[in-house]
Amino acid sequence: MTDKLPTLHEFFAPGGMLAQSSLAYEHRKGQYEMAKAVEKALEDKRHLIVEAGTGTGKTLAYLLPALRMARDRGQRVIISTGTKNLQEQLYFKDIPFLESLLGPLKVCTMKGRGNYICMQKLHALDHTPLLSQPEEINHFHILREWEKTTESGDRAEIVGLPESSALFSKLDARSEACLGQSCPSFEPCYITAMRRKALESDIVIVNHHLFFADLNIKQQAAGAPDAGVLPEAAAVIFDEAHEMESVASDYFGVVISQQRCEELARDTEMLLRAKSVSSSSIESATNSLRERSRVFFASLPMNGFELGRQPFHDRPGFLEERGDGYASYLTALDRLRDELERVKDVEEVNGLKRRVTDLRVASAFLMEAHDPNTVFWIERRAAGGVKNFSRTQAGTPQAFHTYLQATPINVSEILQTTLFSGYSSVILTSATLTVQGGFDHISKRLGLVGARELTVPSHFNYSKQALLFLPPYLPDPRDADFLPVAAERMRRVLELSRGRAFCLFTSYAQMRTMYERMLVELPYPLLLQGQAPRKALLDEFRETPNAILFGTSSFWQGVDVQGDQLSCVIVDRLPFGVPSDPVMQARMEAIEAAGGKPFHDLQIPQAVIALKQGFGRLIRSATDRGVLVLLDSRVQRQSYGKIFLDSLPPYRLTQDINDVENFFARDAE
Repeated sequence: MTDKLPTLHEFFAPGGMLAQSSLAYEHRKGQYEMAKAVEKALEDKRHLIVEAGTGTGKTLAYLLPALRMARDRGQRVIISTGTKNLQEQLYFKDIPFLESLLGPLKVCTMKGRGNYICMQKLHALDHTPLLSQPEEINHFHILREWEKTTESGDRAEIVGLPESSALFSKLDARSEACLGQSCPSFEPCYITAMRRKALESDIVIVNHHLFFADLNIKQQAAGAPDAGVLPEAAAVIFDEAHEMESVASDYFGVVISQQRCEELARDTEMLLRAKSVSSSSIESATNSLRERSRVFFASLPMNGFELGRQPFHDRPGFLEERGDGYASYLTALDRLRDELERVKDVEEVNGLKRRVTDLRVASAFLMEAHDPNTVFWIERRAAGGVKNFSRTQAGTPQAFHTYLQATPINVSEILQTTLFSGYSSVILTSATLTVQGGFDHISKRLGLVGARELTVPSHFNYSKQALLFLPPYLPDPRDADFLPVAAERMRRVLELSRGRAFCLFTSYAQMRTMYERMLVELPYPLLLQGQAPRKALLDEFRETPNAILFGTSSFWQGVDVQGDQLSCVIVDRLPFGVPSDPVMQARMEAIEAAGGKPFHDLQIPQAVIALKQGFGRLIRSATDRGVLVLLDSRVQRQSYGKIFLDSLPPYRLTQDINDVENFFARDAE
């Protein structure tokens, strides 16, 4: 291997290194243009935002400039992806391909600590077994055998351990129970090895969740050494950058739950029993925390008897009327902290004390803070096997989990301070960043100022490969007669496509209703989100001729099915955010208070990007063909419909079902 990497021209030009590789090669002007823009931004220490249409080959377009910067200037680059799937594709597919051309590269991948086993916890179970359930004992033996051979400690490697296994979460390497350098297993620890490898790497590949969790930790630590897990870097590249605002909002927010209290009590008891230092006063304190946290979370306002989200506007009024439960809950935390202070010569107790302190600080912020840029809200999620929560279960706390949360209304200032001012160059890319060809919406939401901009059209010929069908004479999707008419249009298109389709919905209720109707009207195999894990459903869809998959938000993005197995994507309605959602509601109110128009400034742009993502599932290669269907007549009737149509790729547009029939007839020839 030479120390010098090829220039962009030597690599991407016709007849160059890429053309001579094993990759099916076709020169892509947009790929080379993007690579030059990325390299220039890195050299000039400038921020850059790039919309690169599907098929551009954007991963190679940013990987080579990043590698060249690291090799030539000795400056590390972090690459952050929206999903673990893309993260693993980069590390296990794209990097090995580049190494086959360039020789060994100093690249590593990092995930959140919860993905890795803690060998200290696992080995402790060898000597002090605390498992009683046959299922957990079986899972322990699976983990113990796997840990003898694994080099990374990454849960993704384990065969035979169900995703639902509760044991791994008790034995993972999350920081709250970490002893740091005082741990007997510190040197061979998988987290230690991961951090060590990252410090030796030119490129570190992470996902947005880890990146923003780490950024938040470093902000709170105010520059303290060893804060966070990610190493220092000169630049960061965000792929799937359209997800940044959502993920950043989660990690710069605050959340507590009764589950968190239960886990703290459980871990305290397990650790101190294992160390033979438990006492009746400790057990009393953990039981008190369980009881008082249960009373506090059960007392929080409840909007009817529904699962879901609701704003928590009147916290002062709640504290005035029902503050005794909150005060008792804080007292229980203080009592547990005092009991832990009395435990001597047990290093692991420090982690428990940190958890108590963190929980108390978070609770006080959520109930007492007054921050104009924060929305406070409550969410209730079904617990265990509860599928449909009802009034009859209102007095059954175990039927749901309650979360008390705070989310920044606007993350632009936070990101401007912590991200864009913290790195010399930040590069954002995705296939879906523009609205009507402009980056104004995403730049404003993220606090990105003065960045260079580039739009790279897709390498695909959308006017020949795709047909966009807008059925005429459809009722408004909010009308009662929409469903039967839309179902008839959907059935007709699916007959013409012979299945081979994704049907994407904006609500679970609509998805289930349409699925049940199509189940009796179509002869094709139907798959429903929730019947199996997403990966299993996708695998079944790929392997089942003429299958139809019914899904909601998790299938709108990050899903790649190439070939004629997926030849149709049907979207039930324009994917506007729910205006009653507490975070959306607060953001709309903030825009209105600032003199803006929430519908045009927030809801439309977000829906445009979401629709582009959903339709983007169809054409994934230069040979793919298919029909896109939008059952929402507002795109034709309302003036804002033009914004959606102007923002989509140049699909051929029709309102004639005969064009759909002719399109699929060519497939059958």
